Amino acid sequence: MGYRSIAIDGPSGAGKSTLAKRLAQELGFLYVDTGAIYRTVGLAARRRGIDPSDAPAVGQMLPNLSIAMGYGEDGLQQMLLDGEDVTQAIRENEISRWASKVAALPVVRDFLLGMQRHAAQEHNVIMDGRDIGTVVLPQADLKIFLTAEAGARAERRCRELLERGQQADFEQVLREVVERDRRDMERETSPLRQADDAVVADTTGLNLEESFALLLEIIQNRLGDGEGRHE
Repeated sequence: MGYRSIAIDGPSGAGKSTLAKRLAQELGFLYVDTGAIYRTVGLAARRRGIDPSDAPAVGQMLPNLSIAMGYGEDGLQQMLLDGEDVTQAIRENEISRWASKVAALPVVRDFLLGMQRHAAQEHNVIMDGRDIGTVVLPQADLKIFLTAEAGARAERRCRELLERGQQADFEQVLREVVERDRRDMERETSPLRQADDAVVADTTGLNLEESFALLLEIIQNRLGDGEGRHE
């Protein structure tokens, strides 16, 4: 039997990473957080003082970067940049803006496409992002479009930041969420959109447990028990 793949797309703050990570643990799949990969490129640009919207400059930077994914004993994804573990550093709120801008560059998306597809060729994977079902894994066994109203996503983001000890102003976070949606949907390369054959899961008003149960039910209905080979 070939490896199975589940693609979860959706806007920023919909809970893709949290839910995909937990689903992967439940099903014995490998979780691939593509957002973390783009955040790593954004962090690299920021550290080098490169404008994340400057395609030529970012393009010159890419061949000199060493970006790798690692997995701890708990199965959680770690990001390495030039040998340094930047798993926590890429989660700073400021990095979201840099990640969004570099992710809009065709040169960056092309550079990372092979890394993402390679993971799906060697493991059963749950991969989340904004163009997984439409571009990265168009032949995925199951595509889910995970969404929630902007206000609900901003509330979740504020809670997440506060839990990390960072400042969080709801109105500012909401503006950032709405702006991120606009950039992601309007960018020329791989814009955020729902795949024609995706199952829509709206988690507005649902807590984490309810959202998890919803997605697990979708997977079980579409893929049987959803389980595959354990690597």
